Amino acid sequence: MNYNRIRALIGKELREFRANPSVIIPVLIVVIISTILPIVIVVVIPKTTGQSLATDRGMQQALERAAAWMPALANLPPQAAAEAFFFQQFLFVFLIAPVVGAVSLAAYSVVGEKQGRTLEPLLTTPVSTAELLVSKALASFMPALVLEAAGLAAYLALVAAIGSPGVLDVLLTRRTLLLVGVLGPFAALAALQATIAISSRVNDPRSAQQISVFLVMPLIAMFVGQISGAFVVTTGVLALMTAAIGVAWILLVLLSVALFDRETILTRWK
Repeated sequence: MNYNRIRALIGKELREFRANPSVIIPVLIVVIISTILPIVIVVVIPKTTGQSLATDRGMQQALERAAAWMPALANLPPQAAAEAFFFQQFLFVFLIAPVVGAVSLAAYSVVGEKQGRTLEPLLTTPVSTAELLVSKALASFMPALVLEAAGLAAYLALVAAIGSPGVLDVLLTRRTLLLVGVLGPFAALAALQATIAISSRVNDPRSAQQISVFLVMPLIAMFVGQISGAFVVTTGVLALMTAAIGVAWILLVLLSVALFDRETILTRWK
């Protein structure tokens, strides 16, 4: 692959995103919700109603189960432990932001170019299919990852400012790093590769974006299961999930290259 062509294509993609900022709106909305919602549920509502999370019987049982994989909770007062537990669980929501962002940007990147009549000239150049798809994947991945990092930084800053003493220390662990720093990006990469593969066969960005539903639902299920205590996603489980998604991403890269038949796309998308 020619890396100079890849850099040029990435620059072109990013300029098109800047020219159409509306494609960033979905990931911005998810990042804002992911940042604000936990603060409202864990801090604002209890203070407004005067009811502490630590006094809830279900919360006490959840903390007892969580102590096995979050031993630091035992060193915190009941209210701080409840806050740390919830804030840790809401980190799962931050996995959704890069997935939604990658899917939205990747769908626009392929189908949007077709609708704008800019894909056909690009496919007639010496740029290879692999170079084209790699550049589109990276160009869609980078803005989504930057927005997720900004939202996560704001989230941790709010926890430090509003949460009880010691809560932030419980969040800054290897599990958190693996969750949002490794699993999240790999999930986003897998989502955008699947979107690019589907985009080569459809004319509507919304059709390609529907893949995000199938990827987001398991993340929501993990979040709900953790909160309810139905199961525990340990660091080991997260590592296995990361490896599985990494393998899936590689397979999706091969699939997207195989499906992205240049001549077929040129003749079919009329």
